[in-house]
Amino acid sequence: MPFELYPAFSVPFAQDFLPNHQAINAQLKALLLAREAEGARYANPNPSLTLQQGVFESEFVLFSWPENCVQLLRQFCWNTLGRTIQELNGYSAADMARLQIFSHTWYHITRQGGFTITHTHPMASWSGVYCVDPGETPEDRPESGVLRFHNPHYYSNQFVDAGNQRMQSPFHHGTWNIRFSPGQLILFPSWLPHEVLPFYGRDERITIAFNCWFSMKDAA
Repeated sequence: MPFELYPAFSVPFAQDFLPNHQAINAQLKALLLAREAEGARYANPNPSLTLQQGVFESEFVLFSWPENCVQLLRQFCWNTLGRTIQELNGYSAADMARLQIFSHTWYHITRQGGFTITHTHPMASWSGVYCVDPGETPEDRPESGVLRFHNPHYYSNQFVDAGNQRMQSPFHHGTWNIRFSPGQLILFPSWLPHEVLPFYGRDERITIAFNCWFSMKDAA
């Protein structure tokens, strides 16, 4: 057999960009900032993670809001998620018609110094983050507000030498960083450890996130 390099285990990610995101994001930003200003009315009353200073987290029903900008984003996210699930699972159109989605959806507004600790999302299969506004990136803080994913193969870091320390993607060690652009959507498996690095901009970093789990309508 000829020589071959191939990945035996891989982590699926998906990425997409919302069409006409400039107008929709402007509406989303105004809405989310206004709801944040109302304080406890829209805040998450029982956050699962300890919220750091400079981070506002909403309740988990964002996609139930009737505003047009929210519903347009919901449709975009679910369409991209559906395409991802269909391609990865080899589902037919009939299978997709039976698929039921359940979700938690919320938003974060992060100001200077705010961050989110490393975590996963148990009891969900897919998670996503959509960027409304990435905020300012100071020249001396290039990793400000970066969404960082951690290699799930923890054991791969136990012995590093000249034979493996410079392996290229998708075989590399360490972390995978996402520096968001407005309108960008990232989907990833909910079990994958991730965090948001401290944000050092003088404005706001605004993102919308969701966790999803599924069933088939006629499953036993």
